[in-house]
Amino acid sequence: MGRAPELLAPAGGRAQLEAAVRFGADAVYFACDRFGLRQRAENFALDEVPSAVACAHAAGARAYVALNTLMDADDVAALPAYLEALDAAGVDALIVSDLGAFSLARKHAPSVELHVSTQAGVMNAEAARMWHELGASRVVCAREMSVDDIARLRADAPRELELEAFVHGAMCMAVSGRCLISSVMTGRSGNKGHCAQPCRWSYALVEEKRPGEFFPVEEDTRGTYVMNARDLNMIAHLDDLAAAGVDSLKIEGRNKKAFYVATVVHAYRSVLDGASASEAAAELDAVSHRPYSTGFYYGRADQSPERDGYVREFLHAATVEEAGPRAVVVCHNRFREGDELEVLSPRRPVARVRVRNLAWLPAPELGEPAALTPACAPVPVPVANRSAERYSFEAEPSLPLAPGDYLRVRAI
Repeated sequence: MGRAPELLAPAGGRAQLEAAVRFGADAVYFACDRFGLRQRAENFALDEVPSAVACAHAAGARAYVALNTLMDADDVAALPAYLEALDAAGVDALIVSDLGAFSLARKHAPSVELHVSTQAGVMNAEAARMWHELGASRVVCAREMSVDDIARLRADAPRELELEAFVHGAMCMAVSGRCLISSVMTGRSGNKGHCAQPCRWSYALVEEKRPGEFFPVEEDTRGTYVMNARDLNMIAHLDDLAAAGVDSLKIEGRNKKAFYVATVVHAYRSVLDGASASEAAAELDAVSHRPYSTGFYYGRADQSPERDGYVREFLHAATVEEAGPRAVVVCHNRFREGDELEVLSPRRPVARVRVRNLAWLPAPELGEPAALTPACAPVPVPVANRSAERYSFEAEPSLPLAPGDYLRVRAI
């Protein structure tokens, strides 16, 4: 693959950021409590950004902040102070789509790189050249571009201008995510980060002369999902994107949990480091997702008209808290004595262990040391089913588990 592109991961909150950098992301992108397109994510308060940036930098990763909502006059008025705070926090780049926000960023965050969001819909070299002349160091390719389109853009755009492209995650049915359906139907603007995802809803036809009679577009008693885009998955085609000139591979998912971020970053990191794409592809089936496709990269994007359900082969069973002869874990989903768990560790192939001698670790009474509380002795149990509580077990075969490793169990 030559020089590997940057692997850019989503960080909807602190746990996701830590998972992203631990599992091999070269950079993370996140938003604050305003101006980001994922307002349902945990996000970061403005005064938390310095710590978030420091966490990324300590792991050798870069930190980008999204300021890519549709900007009205009130937003623009609030931006100068916001931008100055982000500049002072040491943010590496701002992801911007609005030209006014871009102009203010140059004035009030002069030491921060400017990346042009996919929301700007850059699809040709003339647009890319103009953004570069205005001060952009990178453009995020419009989601509708093919691999050939990107190669042509790379050939004609300024050499020093970086190109970023999405490789994984949810796809919006609208042009680069610029959509009015949510605003019209629910009053929640997707362009302000509050999308209700009405494109995922079930629809049926009604003929005006026969009110009350519904005509499904597909033979499905619930209707059809005519605008329901499949999820993007380019794990098998990273060489094509690198050859086309993509400098940064972006994973979508700021509304996702840390387990999702860790799994997807682990898979893409392994391929960028030389592992088999087919093995990594199987790993991506472990996380919750809609049916996969390659988006617009090789032709028209596929819809999933038969349903809006998620495919989920595995569940996040637990997170390792303490390693040792008996692993201590925090439970997230039910697992049992004798279950085979998959172990997700940074930069190592996925391993499998069998749960032996499972025990529940009751929490001490409030204010009382655990050592002095008889009730805190381990309790042998056949199943771990108390979410967010601690359990211990012996792993068979014995593996060097580490705090922060994720354990997953096959969904029933």
